[in-house]
Amino acid sequence: MFLLLNINITLQNNIISSLFVGQNLLILKEVNSTNDFLKNLLSNSKPLPEGTAIMAETQYAGRGQQQNKWHSEPGKNLTFSILLNPGFLSLDEQFDLTRAMSLGVTDALEPLLGQQLKIKWPNDIYYGDKKLGGMLIENLIHGSSIKSTIVGIGLNVNQEGFPDEASNAVSVKQILQKDYDLHSLLADICSSIESWYLNLRAGKKETVRIAYLDRLYNINQPRPFKANGETFTGTITNVRSNGLLVVNTDNGEREFSLKEIEFLK
Repeated sequence: MFLLLNINITLQNNIISSLFVGQNLLILKEVNSTNDFLKNLLSNSKPLPEGTAIMAETQYAGRGQQQNKWHSEPGKNLTFSILLNPGFLSLDEQFDLTRAMSLGVTDALEPLLGQQLKIKWPNDIYYGDKKLGGMLIENLIHGSSIKSTIVGIGLNVNQEGFPDEASNAVSVKQILQKDYDLHSLLADICSSIESWYLNLRAGKKETVRIAYLDRLYNINQPRPFKANGETFTGTITNVRSNGLLVVNTDNGEREFSLKEIEFLK
């Protein structure tokens, strides 16, 4: 069910310097999920321009991968969704969009946070060994092509404390010891996402794939995993074009999808 509380919508188009990502920007006071809000707009209104972004000051039912809940204090963090139309990608190239979006976020943050910023497969944003943000990418499929994509992004910015179940979380403020302007950071991320998206549109998939691997958390480092009830030590060596994680183990090379493997501490 779609639900929006304390509706206070501001249309802004003058804070972001990108060509189209974020140029049509709606800022909401409170919403259950920016992804759900954007999907509702798509199904109940005339076509939206590509790059439309929905930002919420408070998102009380945000979701991550595998239906994980996203914890966010009101007004402290970035929670937003972007509409894209990647019809130039085939269904078996869907993961390239995940790569590009992850790179867009990390490239925007690197001038602030430096080289400890990594992408934990498939699309979590890590600083050191702590989670700074994540995303939920939902593709709307028509036939054999991707009709549109909604990219939901949550980023811990000015929050200083997290609940016990999110003990691995970290924020920009905790790292830098100062507040950071949310709208300025949103503008940087939109511009960076657009740059990587345009690389994909131009057919530079290999450039995106190489950059993603270069940013990958714990690549080529032995670490513990759990899969099918088995705990083992393995080394991430690659990510297939379709997004499968490649792990080298004592029993040889193995491939895993998102629900098949767990990273252990």
